[in-house]
Parts: sequence; structure tokens; C-alpha cells
Amino acid sequence: MSTLDEVVETGHLLVALDFDGTLAPLVDEPMTARMTGEARSVIDALLATPDTSVAFVSGRSLHDLREIAEHDDTSAVLLAGSHGAEYWMPGAGAPDEVDPQLIALRDRLHRDIELLAADTDGAWIEPKSFGFGVHVRRVADRDRAAALLRAADDLVQDAAPQWRRREGHDLLEYSFRTEGKDAAVAHLRELVGATAVVFAGDDVTDEDALRSLAPGDLGIRVGAGETAASMRVADTRELVQVLSVIAHRRTASRQ
Repeated sequence: MSTLDEVVETGHLLVALDFDGTLAPLVDEPMTARMTGEARSVIDALLATPDTSVAFVSGRSLHDLREIAEHDDTSAVLLAGSHGAEYWMPGAGAPDEVDPQLIALRDRLHRDIELLAADTDGAWIEPKSFGFGVHVRRVADRDRAAALLRAADDLVQDAAPQWRRREGHDLLEYSFRTEGKDAAVAHLRELVGATAVVFAGDDVTDEDALRSLAPGDLGIRVGAGETAASMRVADTRELVQVLSVIAHRRTASRQ
């Protein structure tokens, strides 16, 4: 039996998906990212599939993830933001309070790196709940982009050496929380009582979750790059096709 067959036939399936580059194209203005129409349709199909839960697992802050996913309190899609340091689920209470000293350090480092980036046209510092991201996608001068990332590394290493550092597509991210997407998938699996998981992602940070998958789960890498996934698709459209097959076959098997 193939892994695809196993996830189709499993008792309760969790479909956990990265957002940027997986369901939505990568864009120069991060807050303009939106799911493709095809992706939105397949999410709706999965939500309508019996014994199937859907979650978005993202490095975005929970606030920003809800905005770009056009997600409101009526949605059945579970959310794990900040690489699994923040969650949304129906009926969720208020988030835990965060140490104000860590918030103050985050804000100071954010300001300092904004000053470093001021003369690098196209660079952008993204605020996050537990840190920030340094984006250089729009920087035409790649030498200047590399220099900015090195300077950011030096500054954070000096002031907060214990913070977690992550690399992404034209991005460095720093956080005082150390959770990864592997922990997010494990938490969501337990929360919904999943007997198998499908996880799909396109970036280095998604490999934490892909490496953590168990026998009978299905890992999908979207696009190029070294991966622990058992399946690779070229782009969002091919991912949608795989997810559509899963939704159709699970629905048919339960009628």
C-alpha cells in the first residue's frame, strides 16, 4: 500500500500546510499574499471531507497569518503561527502573556536593524510576535543584501545569542521562541486525534515538520531544494491536484 493510499484510508487525517510559497505565491509585499483560487477551492473541499482536519502552519505571526489567509472566527481551519509558538482554534482563549523584557529586546533589535537597513533600497524588516524577519527579496544589489544579512547576524548574535535563527527565501528570521513546525504538527496531530498527517511546504523551515513525520504520513515538498519529503510537486497547482485526489478519494470511501 502506498503512502497516498494510507492517508486516504486512515481514520482521521490532518492536512497541515505551509502558506507562503505553498498555497500562495511568494510576493515582494508580504502582506499582499493570498491563496490562489484553486488552493482556496481545495481547502474548502478538504474541510467538507469526512474525518479530515485542515491547518495552516506558518512562520508568520498569528495576526498576519489570519489576515493573509482571510481567516475569521467562523473558519474551521486551525492555525499555527510563529512556527508553532501561537495557535488559533475555535473557542481559543486569550494568548499567554509574554515577558516584557523580551518584548523590549525584540523592539530594540528591530529598530537597530531598521537603521542598518535604511540605506539598502528594497530591504524590509517584518515585525513578528516573538522576533522579526529581515527581507531582502526586493534588494537589487545582491552584495548589499548579503552585507545587510551579515550585519543583522552580528547584531543579534551579540545582543541575543540564544535566539533561534532561521533562513528562508531571501529572508533571515530571529525569534526568542524556539518552537519549530515539527512541534506544531505534533501538537495539532494530538489536538485532532489524527491517525495520519499530510504536511506540505516549500522552504527550509518546513523541513523541521517533514523530518518529523511518521510512517503512514505523507510529506510533500513544493518546488526545488533538498528535502525529507516522500513526494515532490513543482508548484501550488500540482499540490492542489494531489490534495484534490485525497479529498475526492476520502469522500468516496466514506459514502
